[in-house]
Amino acid sequence: MLKGFILKGIAGKYTVRTNKGDLTCEITGKIKYDNDRPIVGDFVLIELINEEEKRGMINEILPRKTELHRPKVSNVSQAVIVFALKNPDPHLNLLDRMITFAEYTGLKTVICFNKADIVTDEMIKEYREIYEKVGYSVIVTSVKEEKGKEELIEVLKNEITVLAGPSGAGKSSLLNMIQPNLKLRTGEISKKIKRGKHTTRHTELISLNKGGWVVDTPGFANLDVSFIDENRLGEYFKEINDCRHLCKFNNCMHLNEPKCAVKEKLKTKEMARSRYESYVLMLNEIRESRRF
Repeated sequence: MLKGFILKGIAGKYTVRTNKGDLTCEITGKIKYDNDRPIVGDFVLIELINEEEKRGMINEILPRKTELHRPKVSNVSQAVIVFALKNPDPHLNLLDRMITFAEYTGLKTVICFNKADIVTDEMIKEYREIYEKVGYSVIVTSVKEEKGKEELIEVLKNEITVLAGPSGAGKSSLLNMIQPNLKLRTGEISKKIKRGKHTTRHTELISLNKGGWVVDTPGFANLDVSFIDENRLGEYFKEINDCRHLCKFNNCMHLNEPKCAVKEKLKTKEMARSRYESYVLMLNEIRESRRF
């Protein structure tokens, strides 16, 4: 049996990297009738069917360290969340949703603000401060100026990274910047709705020359958080988690309760209002979903 690593899966055929090169593999009948199908990022055991034609059969899926469901990918170690600073304007609630999802999944998170060449230094500083104050690493990039190129390469080394963010943020352009031979398709921004057109059609693992793997995924339109327990939502906001033990009530939800440490943090501007508003919006959505 060969051990392999799934790079791509389309229409029941999987591209699997092994020490005998990349093989095109299908799955055995046993796996076909199992609920757990192979996904990109899986380590698998393969039976070599035809070495000359580079064909194999996946017989077993090995245990996963992590598993994401949107995008469907396993064994990811970090998320680099890419948002444009302008064109389209950053939707901070969507960014906070993606951060919350990464925190929930246990991924290391890096935030990448792209298109720095079309905004002011003051705007860059404003957005950086919101997330660096929380404790996140923030990279500022510009494909046009190749700004942040080396920093991004370093962040991606020795990691399996999901590159997430809305369409139009420049994810494919950033990958082309750090590795031009990829020649990934990029899209223009719709002038009417100021959103990007989807350019990535399927989930695929991309090997980087300087080290590491990246999951290039279709852009996200929204992110449902209704599966999160409302009593644990605050754990996935670092600034809330750091001080919630100081609240008067152990079950404080940081809304209208007296002597709430989180609300005090908001008053003193130790917590960004946009982050708090994202928390409240998600909490209300979770509660609303429980009604049905």
